[in-house]
Amino acid sequence: MKWQVRYALENIGGVRGVTSAEPVGDEAIRITTQDLPDIMAAISAAETIDAGLATRYHEEYPEIEFLCGYRKTCVWEGGAIRYLEDNRIGWGSIGTLDSAIPEGNVSTAAHKDFFFSDRLIRQIRSVTNVEREFDRIHTLTLANGRTLRTGMIMQYEPTADAVRSLWDRFGPVDIAWNINPNGNPTQNAIDAGRELGCEVMKWDALKALLKNG
Repeated sequence: MKWQVRYALENIGGVRGVTSAEPVGDEAIRITTQDLPDIMAAISAAETIDAGLATRYHEEYPEIEFLCGYRKTCVWEGGAIRYLEDNRIGWGSIGTLDSAIPEGNVSTAAHKDFFFSDRLIRQIRSVTNVEREFDRIHTLTLANGRTLRTGMIMQYEPTADAVRSLWDRFGPVDIAWNINPNGNPTQNAIDAGRELGCEVMKWDALKALLKNG
């Protein structure tokens, strides 16, 4: 049993409706609940989950309904997300799994940090195509032909370092989107974005930009 599985078992035991959980092999757990069929989840300690790794977990554990990236720093590539969703396998953090179990939607769950923001941009009619490169990076094509590369920043009040870190890790973006609804980017973050060549903004400003092109 690998370390991330041990921690996952300790965590899952406190989730509402869970009656027991046990390891399956080195990197998966089987979860028993009060009212639903057993759930199998693979638990990964990888820093990055790509399509190849997602496929490997699915081949090793064909019954999995959820792939968990246990590390808080885990990054999901777009190919992995598409593979998992095409095969009706949920994906995301341990918090995502915890939330999905009582709701009974483990196999369709998506990373809770990014789910609502991803859905927001897909509801804008002037956005004609959405390419998800990573869990937090989208390239959007607008009705007028313009493309925008957006990157989500989760921090409550993003700093200049948060903007630069996003740029360094994922490459240039047009928009650094502060998706936390309760905070606002600092002036240093806005200035850092301008220096790099991107705008730092909240949802209302991004929505207006997407609608107006």
